[in-house]
Amino acid sequence: MRVGRLSAGLLVTLLIMALGACSTVSSKFQAPDVQVMSVQILSSDLFAQKFKVRLKLENPNKIELPVRGLEFDVLLMGDRFAEGSSADQFILPARGEAEFDIAVTTSFVSSFGRLISRVGGGKLNNVDYEIVGKVFVDKGMLRKIPFNHRGTVDFTKALGK
Repeated sequence: MRVGRLSAGLLVTLLIMALGACSTVSSKFQAPDVQVMSVQILSSDLFAQKFKVRLKLENPNKIELPVRGLEFDVLLMGDRFAEGSSADQFILPARGEAEFDIAVTTSFVSSFGRLISRVGGGKLNNVDYEIVGKVFVDKGMLRKIPFNHRGTVDFTKALGK
């Protein structure tokens, strides 16, 4: 019986230490910063537009992140513009960054058309955006990391102006 109690006590101690280590790592861990760098129109008709969106991911952490993909929604001036996902896999270096392009499709009625009507004859060079989503990683107990970033993006290049 004494060996059983010793084993149980050791197991409980190891479990407490492991949980403590996890909480320490997670409390210091910061979500990657995901930014929209540029938008370029690939094709357009009355019903839909296809855009190439260039994203930049920055890792503020001291550990590299093996990215297994991401999902996101982009809002422009508060309206939903597009949603996207990527299954691209890459290593986001510790305190490093990566940029890549992703194609998104929008419907004119639900997104791009509203943006054009909201700015009227106004400028499209500093359009407020918000990108919200999850980065999927394969690092220990981490599997998905939520992110949210606000900024501005230049649509004059997207429209060829």
